[in-house]
Amino acid sequence: MKLFVSIPKNSDVFRTFIAENVQKYLEERFEVHYSSSEKHLSVEEFKTEVKDAEAVITGWGHFCFTPEILSGTKIKYIVHTGGSVGSLVTPEIYDMGINVISGNMLYAESVAEGTLAYMMTGLRRIPHYVDQVRNGGWMEGWDTEGLFDRTVGIVSLGAISRILIDMLQMFRVKIKIYSGHQIDEDYLKSINAEQVSLEEIFSTCDIVSVHSAMNEKTRHMIKKEHFDMLRDGALFINTARGHVIEEQEMIEALKENRFKAVLDVYWEEPLAKDSPLRSLKNVFPLPHQGGPTLDRRPFITMRIADAIFEVEQNGSSKLEISKSAAARMTVGG
Repeated sequence: MKLFVSIPKNSDVFRTFIAENVQKYLEERFEVHYSSSEKHLSVEEFKTEVKDAEAVITGWGHFCFTPEILSGTKIKYIVHTGGSVGSLVTPEIYDMGINVISGNMLYAESVAEGTLAYMMTGLRRIPHYVDQVRNGGWMEGWDTEGLFDRTVGIVSLGAISRILIDMLQMFRVKIKIYSGHQIDEDYLKSINAEQVSLEEIFSTCDIVSVHSAMNEKTRHMIKKEHFDMLRDGALFINTARGHVIEEQEMIEALKENRFKAVLDVYWEEPLAKDSPLRSLKNVFPLPHQGGPTLDRRPFITMRIADAIFEVEQNGSSKLEISKSAAARMTVGG
């Protein structure tokens, strides 16, 4: 099978997702052609370079595929090194019989792992104590907390939150889930969870973790009224998208110093240098590093390449993105 890698060779995406060992892996399995451009290809350049490839590997920043773009090509597989394909393909692509594959499930594992680490960071206040020791101090005050037997609120049930819930089982937490869809009762029983309103999540949970895809239904879904409901001492975590929340309203609530937050996403990225989120003592800000971790990137590319053969041989792959799943994914930032 002929494979076209439509990622600029001089980019960080190529360097980390298509490292030398990955190139060797691909070239042992496909007839590979790489983009000749040092920047993202235009539609016209893509049509020239894709030639008779049956599969294309894409990365962040790629243009959106439409039937008009792919008509006249032999593309059967769009294989994305990113997670969401919400901005990569239009629904009509599926009507052409094209298979869409991405690293979404593998990203979900990594982000779930990151969220668990962020919970520990916020509860144990790890950066605070590291700074204390680095600055010559020791145990000046002791206000660490643990995760065992807490009540955890999960905002939206998807791939990331399902994996996170599995990870949380060993901590004997009580789980409350907000979802716009009815959750299967047997599943809820198996994870010691209940489906509740967004208001109950914020008013009763020790930890609130946001996992909503960003779309017009979820944009600015979490507002001042929700932050006002948080218990004193609660921990708020956002690894989803910045625009799921009303950021300025969150900032004003955080200034009251009633609750802590670990934030990985923001309205503006990079975060403005004068943003209060950089200096508030009850906020642990991170630069959108929830996942995947750098070491997972080559693995992701090799697995999504394997998924092509899984579809060819078995008709499906766990990494395949269905038309309905793509419609629910984050669009843009």
